[in-house]
Amino acid sequence: MSTEPDATWLASRVTQHTARGIALEVSALIRSGALPVGTRMPTVRDLAFALGVSPGTISEAWSELKRQKIVSGRGRGGAWVSGDSATPRPARMGSVAHFGPDVLDLSLAIPDASLLPPLRGALAHAAETENLNSYERTPILPALRQAVLPQWPYAPDAFLATNGGYNAVYSVLHATVLPGACVAIEDPTAMRLLDIVEDLGAELLPIGCDAEGPLPDQLAAALVRRPAAFMFQPRTHSVTGRHVSARRLQELATVLAGSDTLVIEDDGVGDVSIHPPISLGATMPERVVHIRSFSKSLAPDLRIAVLSAPDKVIRQIQSYRSFSSGWTSRLLQAATAWLLDDAATTQSVANARQIYAERRRTFLGHLAEHGIAMPETDGLCIWIPVESEQYALVTLAAHGIAVLPGSKCSLQPTEHVRLATAVLAQGHERVAAAVARAARRGD
Repeated sequence: MSTEPDATWLASRVTQHTARGIALEVSALIRSGALPVGTRMPTVRDLAFALGVSPGTISEAWSELKRQKIVSGRGRGGAWVSGDSATPRPARMGSVAHFGPDVLDLSLAIPDASLLPPLRGALAHAAETENLNSYERTPILPALRQAVLPQWPYAPDAFLATNGGYNAVYSVLHATVLPGACVAIEDPTAMRLLDIVEDLGAELLPIGCDAEGPLPDQLAAALVRRPAAFMFQPRTHSVTGRHVSARRLQELATVLAGSDTLVIEDDGVGDVSIHPPISLGATMPERVVHIRSFSKSLAPDLRIAVLSAPDKVIRQIQSYRSFSSGWTSRLLQAATAWLLDDAATTQSVANARQIYAERRRTFLGHLAEHGIAMPETDGLCIWIPVESEQYALVTLAAHGIAVLPGSKCSLQPTEHVRLATAVLAQGHERVAAAVARAARRGD
């Protein structure tokens, strides 16, 4: 068979005429090898004519296949078979490399495991939790609710424990946003957030940012499209390290006041941030979802985040979760609550926060010595402008250093790399010198 089947050939093998039916039958042809990877698909118009359906029906079917990452392409360039497995794959996170022991891996913004608090006491306490191993779908343990409430940035309707921060985002979006809807999101942002929205089949509307946060005029322009949700990181941005100022938060509240867009706030850095928690929930609690992860401060393997939201949204999320886990482990919730109330753990988190800040400052100081002056920010990494992202990646790789391409975190063209400083306990000067050479292509 030709690698460019005509519409008549493909139509003869498709018996259903709904968008979903067409997508299912074409995906079956792809999995069977009848349409191998690299095949150029017939045009939307030609296939619609051959099947006797509207072009919109074919476009909808193609959108579903693109969501599954087995067809790619857009516009007049046509569509190609790009995979033979109908399993959605995260385009950005799925392509993150794993490096060997000879490479200094600074590509992931993760906590230093040696700075995390011990879990033995918390887990021993949690093993005695009341109602342990019950199938009751409790949204959040009372002990965890009481532990997070004093430091929450506003008084919400309800709380919900989830299996980590990204699980919270995934659950909120799938429970409240329909495929094909628009989602406004600050740009740049965490690559996994972009993967999650794309997997949902929603259209991403990038909102540019400056040092104070998302730009109000760009958000206002995006709201004309009536996005189902607006996502941003108010406390500490996980990519750039910037913090949304009080003035900018008020400006965003003013822009959002005239819309019904759900606001999703992601606090992924959590309590190792040097800033106190902030939220739009204080002014519009009826449509704010605020998510705080405890992976960076307490332990990634606790897999615990807590979100607050209006009662209606909590019920929607719980209904969606009924198809899978239904509730978050009471054992892990109880351990997290114990850690949040433990004085020694509080001191451990404070020490980690200070050490992370010192590592950032030390590295930025060495960068400045090499002529790259950058503002001091927060978080577990820094966002470095370079003349050429590709050149910087290759140059740093030659020095045995791996960083994250900035393009994975942005929907717009960008020339940046993200470098994790939290795990950079030594060798700051050597790494800074390599980064300075990589950042300037002519050096």
